[in-house]
Amino acid sequence: MEIHKKPQSFKKIWAYLFIGGMLPGLSTADTSSKDHLYHKRIELHEIEVKDNLAKTYLKKTTSTATKTDTRIRDIPQSISVITEEQIKDQSLLGLKDAIQYSPGVMAGQGEGNRDSIWFRGNQSTSDLFVDGVRDDVQYYRDLYNIDRVEVLMGPNGMIFGRGGVGGVINRVVKEAAWENKNEIKIQGGAYDHKRSSVDLNNRINETLAVRVNAMIEDSGSFRQGVESERKAINPTFTFKPSDKTKVIVGMEYFNDKRTSDRGIPSVSNGLLSSPYSTSRSTFFGNASQSPNEAIVKNGYAIIDHTFDNGVSLKNHTRFSDYDKYYQNVYANGQVIGGDLLIGAYYDNTQRQNIFNQTDLVYNFKTGSISHKLLTGLEVGFQENKNFRTAYQNVNHSASNPYNIVTLNPRTSDDRDSTTDISNQAIYFQDQIYLNEQYQIIAGLRYDKFKTKFNDIKNSSNSAIVNDQFLSPRIGLVYKPIDPVSIYTNYSLSYLPRTGEQLTSLTSSNKSFDPEKFTNIEAGIKYDLLQSFSISSAIYRLERSRMAISDPSSPTTNIIIVDGQVTKGFELGVAGKLFDSYSMYGGYTYQDAEITSAQLIKKGSPPDLDEKILSGTLLGHVPKHTFSLWNKYEFNETWSAALGIVSRSDMYAATPTTSTAVNLPGYTRVDAAIYANINKQTKLQLNIENLLDKTYYQSAHNNYNIMYGYPLTARATVTYTF
Repeated sequence: MEIHKKPQSFKKIWAYLFIGGMLPGLSTADTSSKDHLYHKRIELHEIEVKDNLAKTYLKKTTSTATKTDTRIRDIPQSISVITEEQIKDQSLLGLKDAIQYSPGVMAGQGEGNRDSIWFRGNQSTSDLFVDGVRDDVQYYRDLYNIDRVEVLMGPNGMIFGRGGVGGVINRVVKEAAWENKNEIKIQGGAYDHKRSSVDLNNRINETLAVRVNAMIEDSGSFRQGVESERKAINPTFTFKPSDKTKVIVGMEYFNDKRTSDRGIPSVSNGLLSSPYSTSRSTFFGNASQSPNEAIVKNGYAIIDHTFDNGVSLKNHTRFSDYDKYYQNVYANGQVIGGDLLIGAYYDNTQRQNIFNQTDLVYNFKTGSISHKLLTGLEVGFQENKNFRTAYQNVNHSASNPYNIVTLNPRTSDDRDSTTDISNQAIYFQDQIYLNEQYQIIAGLRYDKFKTKFNDIKNSSNSAIVNDQFLSPRIGLVYKPIDPVSIYTNYSLSYLPRTGEQLTSLTSSNKSFDPEKFTNIEAGIKYDLLQSFSISSAIYRLERSRMAISDPSSPTTNIIIVDGQVTKGFELGVAGKLFDSYSMYGGYTYQDAEITSAQLIKKGSPPDLDEKILSGTLLGHVPKHTFSLWNKYEFNETWSAALGIVSRSDMYAATPTTSTAVNLPGYTRVDAAIYANINKQTKLQLNIENLLDKTYYQSAHNNYNIMYGYPLTARATVTYTF
């Protein structure tokens, strides 16, 4: 079988617990005395807390969720942040590693070639952002240049536009600062893992700072024949011509080459099937014939200016050029009678994005009520080309599934299409501070979304589609005492029929309105200490306007249904509980089900079709997940950490009337040891799966299931100067 060549293209303090009645001599009626003491204490902490929090697992403010600098405690939404300190302590390299301890979100298999994220029962490969701008091509994102990763749960259409249906992930890129601080990191570990990175930050003069982040990696895997190579560089420049103006300019080149690995199949055991019993290393298909490469080029400029009248203006322009291809030879069915089908296809995506966001923030008062008013405009253009060619399935023995090459080309499943997107959006948001106890946040976004879809293979699918939608959000925050926020929130998001990867328009669905996602949420956030926070949320997320084949119609009409509901509870903890003890993690309960019967078309004859019944639990959504990372500092030299990641059983995919594959639950233990040799040199050893538990981590469908890593160790030397 021929390998297609890719085409060319474009850290100490104790805090006070401000709980009513706990402060001696104060009562709830003694407001003037209480307020006086409260303000004095806050002033003391404002001086000391900044550096302390810089090296913890707690981030107290963000501008991503509201486009204004706001305390996370006062945002009516479930948010978790993986800080730079946590990224270092856990030796996190990629996005899917970063979120494994975050409540409510988990990584899928992504067909072994891309980040695939599950938010509250909804899977996405496109609700991924960098510095608040869409980064929607399918590839594995690295953290070499990332200051923090923010996970915002629930529909986020008011801020991010289309998609964001169950949540979004935003990476915040490191920017140049006015300090001379440089870092070199060298890493090695099991399965021939080798990686080096640099972070060079220098102050050129009073107005200019430069930072360069770069990385190179060459690694193997516990999987037979699976390898990866990565390299990247990201120079950034920060220019401050005045105290009120800041300009950031940056460029990035990122290249990822790896083997596409879709794991192992399941074995048919009647109605309830299970993963096929085989070695963790067994590759089904052909690793050498499964290349995957992504080339990402980014250029960006951010201008931030504050006027004298309380108005601030920010403009962000970002251009991205993506060239992504992959080919895989993989298990394309269950093992039945000792045999299985092996399939293969080649896929190439070339995409150019350009987005410009302009945000104007005005702080003012109407009587005793304070407002932080945001008005914004976003303009975006995307050009997308996608080509796919498939190969005929072959039947092969499951006992010898490697190095399979006897595949013949076919054209019946080919895809050859272009998609041009233009999007204009205007949005308004008001953060209303009624008094010290009550806050309201209300916003509305209008999107005008035009799709020009050209299906070169099937011209009947070609179309020009115009979508318009309003994405509202309204939330109420009640603060009975200052460290506690009780909130409720309502939000909507929409997903046009082009789909998250801009290739899903068909002659049957192109006239339908966008899918709709409705979220109702309530929660509590409590800054137990200045350096430690607890949060919890309950929610109901409904997916409606789903286009499905009519289960009751012999002519298989396409119908619109309200087809999916997820109800859940999330609990998160983050920060430094004691001077020497830090933790991060949480618990999630999810009840996600299909609410309308659905027909899964399998082709001809019709008796091959399958049904999903109403009330069926969603695939890849465990009811219970738990994670907790604990780090203890024994002295200035030695520290250690212990982590637990656990989930209950789940289906590999949403069960049908004929097939369901159960993935057993598991508990995995991780650990780390840290040694500060001197002020400049730090050694650390990270161990994943300390007890060498055999478990299934994720799946793409019923016959692409991924084992979790065996006992794995990685050592890192960090030198700062």
